[in-house]
Amino acid sequence: MTFADQYLAIRKHTEQICAPLQTEDYVVQPVVDVSPPKWHLGHTTWFFETFLLQPFLDHYQVCNADYNYVFNSYYETVGNRVIRTDRGNLSRPGVSEIYQYRSYVDQAMLSLLQEEITAEIKELLLLGFNHEQQHQELLLTDIKYILGNNPLFPPYRQPGSEVIPNNVKTAEMISFKEGIYEIGYSGDGFCFDNELGRHKVYLHPFNLSSQLVSNGEYLKFIEDGGYTNFNYWHAEGWDWVKNNQVIAPMYWHWIDDKWFIYTLEGLMPLVPDETLAHVSYYEAYAFANWAGKRLPTEFEWEVAADFLDWGTRWEWTGSAYLPYPGFTKAPGAIGEYNGKFMVNQKVLRGASVATPVGHSRNTYRNFFHPHLRWQFTGIRLAQ
Repeated sequence: MTFADQYLAIRKHTEQICAPLQTEDYVVQPVVDVSPPKWHLGHTTWFFETFLLQPFLDHYQVCNADYNYVFNSYYETVGNRVIRTDRGNLSRPGVSEIYQYRSYVDQAMLSLLQEEITAEIKELLLLGFNHEQQHQELLLTDIKYILGNNPLFPPYRQPGSEVIPNNVKTAEMISFKEGIYEIGYSGDGFCFDNELGRHKVYLHPFNLSSQLVSNGEYLKFIEDGGYTNFNYWHAEGWDWVKNNQVIAPMYWHWIDDKWFIYTLEGLMPLVPDETLAHVSYYEAYAFANWAGKRLPTEFEWEVAADFLDWGTRWEWTGSAYLPYPGFTKAPGAIGEYNGKFMVNQKVLRGASVATPVGHSRNTYRNFFHPHLRWQFTGIRLAQ
């Protein structure tokens, strides 16, 4: 597949994710962590325009000079921007204008891709592909949050299209020997800079569960007073529970003495055997504590990955998001991509049902603040 084919396929998939939306859905921003769908459409387009078209395509004219301010996310190097909390206030540019923007940039990108692809262009192009795929996952989970916080619980798409695997197998603990292991990306393909710096770590003997925690297992935690007993929680997590009156994972609703879950297909009865999703690190830690186990470190997870069935939930680890030995930031705006977020966040490993095909590796390091749970996050126990 040529670079042009890859580009068009990725761009098309982003728009396919938005296809079921009504126009009003494109603008909503219920909380700061969720961006309006039309902002994702614009931002991913701005990325190609800013980092590829402007520096490398002769005589390129930006589509709209104001879009740098509107669609810049966090790149201080590139200039001022609309603050994240105000993205939902942008009634203009309209949805149709943003699709026109995408078309304008796509045509220019196809022209660029007909020229010689230098090593520098290739590196930025692959980053742009993976950047848009990251936003495809964020886009889908943001849409779920937008619709899931509508009191009508509207479905995003027809029943049967959200794949949530069943935990039909009996979980067992898989044992791994102590030793020195190599961690980090190795190869000639694409990876993010936070995966680089392959290095050795020493691990004590450990065990990881072969299965992710199910709804039914987590329900036992709830019924045993998991959200009312401070002993299971970090102090910060316990404050989070009390201050936000948390009683269950995100999208769980107690209706007529029964638990229901909002899914992309609408509100559905809770199925105990389905794999748990949408829990915070605080909840993952408390559940593991209640179960008499712990969360794996990101290094244990990577060592064990080839022996695990992973890829349906982002799995919380007990590891802080920190740089690997020798990590260096690239110069300019691209250097702002990962390094400056290495503080006060936890690493998640794996992938989820929202992750685009081909956008996962056993060295991939996702990261979020401990209280966040709108992604498809789950729990794998360790001991």
